[in-house]
Amino acid sequence: MRYFCAPMNLHEYQAKEELKKYDVTVQNGIACTTVEEAVAAYKDIAERTGTKFVVIKSQIHAGGRGKGTFKEVPEQHGVVVAKGEEDAKQIATNMLGNTLVTIQTGEVGKQVNKIFLGEDMYYDGESEREEFYLSILLDREKKQNVIMYSTEGGVNIEDVAHDTPELIHKEWIKPGSDLMPYQARKIAFNLGLSGTAMKNCVKFVSKLYKAYANLDCEMLEINPLFKSADDKIIAVDCKMSIEDNGLVRHKDLAALRDTSEEDPTEVEASEHHLSYVKLDGNVGCMVNGAGLAMATMDMIKLSGGDPANFLDVGGNANAQTVEAGFRIILKDPNVKAILINIFGGIVRCDRVAQGVVEAYKSIGDISVPVIVRLQGTNAVEAKKLIDDSGLEVQSAVLLSEAADLVNKAVA
Repeated sequence: MRYFCAPMNLHEYQAKEELKKYDVTVQNGIACTTVEEAVAAYKDIAERTGTKFVVIKSQIHAGGRGKGTFKEVPEQHGVVVAKGEEDAKQIATNMLGNTLVTIQTGEVGKQVNKIFLGEDMYYDGESEREEFYLSILLDREKKQNVIMYSTEGGVNIEDVAHDTPELIHKEWIKPGSDLMPYQARKIAFNLGLSGTAMKNCVKFVSKLYKAYANLDCEMLEINPLFKSADDKIIAVDCKMSIEDNGLVRHKDLAALRDTSEEDPTEVEASEHHLSYVKLDGNVGCMVNGAGLAMATMDMIKLSGGDPANFLDVGGNANAQTVEAGFRIILKDPNVKAILINIFGGIVRCDRVAQGVVEAYKSIGDISVPVIVRLQGTNAVEAKKLIDDSGLEVQSAVLLSEAADLVNKAVA
């Protein structure tokens, strides 16, 4: 069973806890949901580390937190260093429950419900410390995992790739294979490390890749990857996305899902075991099979519309799933028409058609045109069911017919 149709993102504090299980060195800290917890965490960290400096980070599923600001408190950034107990209390007050706007959230922003108080990484001054970038993901073109890394850490890696692409290094690993020791040494060398720092980096990268593979990550990003003045290699920040199909092997990770960070309609769709992604178009689509869904979205574009969503009902479509799909699509005020495109293979077309009729009656007044294209097993019987239903549902057999009807609906 698929839980989601997109990778599941973890918060920074969650990702760091997972990395600890693989003995990956991370910035230690405490996650808090209230101001009182934040003050207690500040005291604990300050006493333990012997410094008054404690970093406070907003926990949202978006990048650019450090440069981001809060709608309610514009002078407050999403990642700052507290320099005392009262300072920590004020920062926590400014963050918790308020809306952080970053380059990735857009103007809407995201509400901060949790913050992470982390240990100061500049405990020995700044003269010998360095910040790097490192990420692991799948290179779909080469069909191999790739480690991307750069000496330019702590900044937008997109800008580095655009302005100075020669500073981006890549190391490929075949799926199912381990990161070889020589590859880990090559990464450390290209980062300009030597001596103890190089040895620590080799260990760090090897353990990190093991975590990436074993956790079924789709993406694992460390920015910055930090070399301290005493040559420790530390993950100061961490972004981790888990491949949705891998979650069946990681029930503990699935339990970490934060639905407050997701689109409500996508959450609702997952509860009905529908693969749904909201888009910005005007034609809602409901299809069985991801490949057919992609082809349907192309057809919508060619017909003059724009897809409002990706929605795959799978091979077990019935009246309940069709009705759930209708309700989810209709929550989008931009939808001007709905196209249902079903190829009858595992699921019979007449079964889907009956589901459409029942769902249509159950929902009641549907104010946008509904176009149903059924092809495959029992397609003729399905078309008759639609045509005889008395409902304002337009049926089509050929893809070209469906395209014409969509064009008329959005014109």
